[in-house]
Amino acid sequence: MDKINWLEQMTQKQPEDAQTWFWLGKEYEAAERWLDAIQAFSKGLTYAQDDALRGEIVAALSQVTARLQQSAAASAPADAAASVPSPAESRTESRPDTSGGGNVTELFPDRGLEAAECGDLPEERADWQDELFGESKPEEDGPDEDEADEANFPSVPGRQSTAFRPKVHPGLQVVAGGKEPAPERKADVPVITFEHVAGLKDLKKTIQMKIISPFFNQGLFAKFRKKTGGGVLLYGPPGCGKTYMARATAGECRAKFITVHITDILDPYIGISERNLKEMFDKARAQRPSVMFFDEVDAIGFNRSKSSSLTRGLVDTFLHEMDGIDSDTHHLLIIGATNMPWDVDNALKRPGRFDRLVFVEPPDVEAREHIFALQMHERYAEKLDTAKLAKATEFFSGADIANVCERAVERVLMEILETGVERPVRMRDMEEALAEVQPSTLDWLRTAKNYVKYANQGGMYNDIERYLRKHGKHI
Repeated sequence: MDKINWLEQMTQKQPEDAQTWFWLGKEYEAAERWLDAIQAFSKGLTYAQDDALRGEIVAALSQVTARLQQSAAASAPADAAASVPSPAESRTESRPDTSGGGNVTELFPDRGLEAAECGDLPEERADWQDELFGESKPEEDGPDEDEADEANFPSVPGRQSTAFRPKVHPGLQVVAGGKEPAPERKADVPVITFEHVAGLKDLKKTIQMKIISPFFNQGLFAKFRKKTGGGVLLYGPPGCGKTYMARATAGECRAKFITVHITDILDPYIGISERNLKEMFDKARAQRPSVMFFDEVDAIGFNRSKSSSLTRGLVDTFLHEMDGIDSDTHHLLIIGATNMPWDVDNALKRPGRFDRLVFVEPPDVEAREHIFALQMHERYAEKLDTAKLAKATEFFSGADIANVCERAVERVLMEILETGVERPVRMRDMEEALAEVQPSTLDWLRTAKNYVKYANQGGMYNDIERYLRKHGKHI
């Protein structure tokens, strides 16, 4: 059994194996069976998923097509040198053989030239020939008989063969159409737990009670009929660890963590946004125990009294999925984070939906010292006085402290690049970087101060009020 027969059998057994089609095409090419080679390469290109293999197939396909053109052009002068036949003879004798040898009447001995002229080719070849070379023009719109002879049957000396007009050329690039699935990310993502979060002791206790302890003490919580799951709304100045805390919660309870982005929900067509939100909740319920995290939840649950009629349906769907007639949050923790809790619809902030509103305040002295230690861990630095740095960074958020550390490292690296002398990060570098950074939480605290003063009749912002009473003279 030769290679071609063996490869043909392999393609019958594995018709979607692009590599087999590629090697079959190469064997056809070696045997100068150009059309069979083009068909095999086309099949391989259909099933190829690897970009490198696609490139090889496209290059081979271009090469075979060029060889086919050369073969067609070379056959015409050889026939014309013997004699100049009549138009009828030229139609039957000198038309180039599209299979790599012979003429059309040899391919279709039973039906003659009429079958070939009418495009009545075997069905299997006609499909891919139309794809590669394009469909022929209808007779009523085409040239007259003499022009057709001139274009399609190059048997007279001086005429140039135009029988084949391939769409494929050596510079062809295949561009995949449609939306391709994003490649899976296999990068190792470190697991974050409460140990990686500085401060926020009250928030850790709340989450421990609502989601973590029920999973590990199901009998005890069932005895007291204590609900597991529910909602926790984190609010506070930006950069104080709301998003980081949500990731730590998922790592602590070893639950499925589902992040809901605004782009996953909103859609310009009416009703689609509501359906997308419902599907996200259905996905989370199917994978319980799970944690859903809505960052900037005010964008989805905006106060209906201030929103337009187009977004009202989205808020209604959110309310229903949180606590509706046919929905529940059992073993499903929903964490929302926002910098503007006053813009979140009041119905979302009632018990049964977001049961707890937790103020994530700027880190205290102890937490700031811990953050400095975490940020400078495993960096090339001398022993730093983190206690002194913590005292000098009142109202700094975790993001502000990280910015200070990055600026200090940049200063040292810039000096090393200029002098060529390596040295560690010193306390002086940290102090100089600290002088360039101002706390980013002050603007938010000043805004919250007005809401506490004029819009806290229900006691919703008592946590902020206590914080401001303690630190208000410095704001």
